[in-house]
Amino acid sequence: MDRSQTSESQHVDHNIIENARNNVEPMVIDMAVEENDNTEDEPVIVESTSLDLETYANCYTGLAKLQRLVFIADRCPQLRVEALRMAIQYVQTTYNVNLYTQLHRKMQEAVSGANAGNASLPDIAGGQVGGGVVATLPVLDMQWVESRAKKAALKLEKLDTDLKNSKVNSIKESIRRGHDDLGDHYLDCGDLSNALKCYSRARDYCTSFRHIINMCLNVIKVSIYLNNWSHVLSYVSKAQATPEVSESRAAAKSFLGAQLDACDFPDLLSTSNVAISFKLFLEVEPQLRDIIFKFYESKYAFCLKLLDELKDVLMLDMYLAPHLNTLYTRIRNRALIQYFSPYMSADLEKMATAFNTTISALEDELMALILDGQIQARIDSHNKILYAKAVEERSMTFERSLEMGREHIMRVKGLILRSALIKNQIHVKSPPREGGGGGGQGSGDVTMAATNSSASAPRN
Repeated sequence: MDRSQTSESQHVDHNIIENARNNVEPMVIDMAVEENDNTEDEPVIVESTSLDLETYANCYTGLAKLQRLVFIADRCPQLRVEALRMAIQYVQTTYNVNLYTQLHRKMQEAVSGANAGNASLPDIAGGQVGGGVVATLPVLDMQWVESRAKKAALKLEKLDTDLKNSKVNSIKESIRRGHDDLGDHYLDCGDLSNALKCYSRARDYCTSFRHIINMCLNVIKVSIYLNNWSHVLSYVSKAQATPEVSESRAAAKSFLGAQLDACDFPDLLSTSNVAISFKLFLEVEPQLRDIIFKFYESKYAFCLKLLDELKDVLMLDMYLAPHLNTLYTRIRNRALIQYFSPYMSADLEKMATAFNTTISALEDELMALILDGQIQARIDSHNKILYAKAVEERSMTFERSLEMGREHIMRVKGLILRSALIKNQIHVKSPPREGGGGGGQGSGDVTMAATNSSASAPRN
């Protein structure tokens, strides 16, 4: 009887588990779908753009130039072939053999896709290609690949031998330079992980603050190429914490007084990428200057129109593109808030004209801002008027004061409890974890440890 009851109960439990698996709550599914909708995995394709590719590419050097050209080739069909051609020409000045073959593979795919779609492509070779344009297509040179790979291997062997000799002689400066040279060579070959390791190993052989700063800059550069932003922030903090350069106030004044001619760092960014709060940097991008001026002149329709015209070019920036839609939305929301801030009421028809949109679309935008708490107002949909809410500053001040009082009381109680624990020598010790046990058991052990220590703690 006991066995039959046990098997029957196990059968019932099995059915319950199966029903639970099949009957998934709809809220869980909805949340998963919403998360997938918020993540932009598919790249945005820019069909047409006014970007001068040659001028844009000349602003960069090294791997940054290659990464940006490949990004443009993946996002813009109009510039795909030209970007790949320029990338192939530039990669031949490096030891990056793998990227050279990958670029040729992308070029063949671009040409075959263009032939299938009967699209006219500039600078494509070898004969008639969509539209009858004749040009020279870069040919995959296997002799260059083999010779370049051999030269890279020989140079790597020489640098490795020099580093070993320096370690035998225990010369710190030579060892540091050896690690830097190895990192530079790996970076030139496109091996970013080994380059990062070599640059990081140079830290133990830095003998001055300049060496530490140089090491941090090298690691930051490779981490940016790898899109490892947490590593970037970590080494930025290490560079700022160097004792010889810890005068933050003087450093900030120096940054604000930076000259345009001294900004020469093309292997990461160009002058047009620097924060445009500096007037001289702003002169490099006259379109952005006009947009900012129109925004603060309250000419929002013209400002947003210029932003839309610039969007296709900005979508081809590999670091800015993933955040561009969010930035555009925030700029537009800021314009709506700034437009309404000095008024007690605003006509939605005039407001829609000022922002070059329809009244219904404007109502949706304003409703989102009101629900988000960015605008304290209410919408009269019948009369098409936006009214500002009368905020009682007196009551809000009292509420803030009471909230601050409650926070201070909680902090004081916490301090009193801590001082009482220290005074009575109560120590809470967590047991050592063995194989990652359950959380409930660990918390019980901590409580028992606290009780035992409070009961039998010796007094010195």
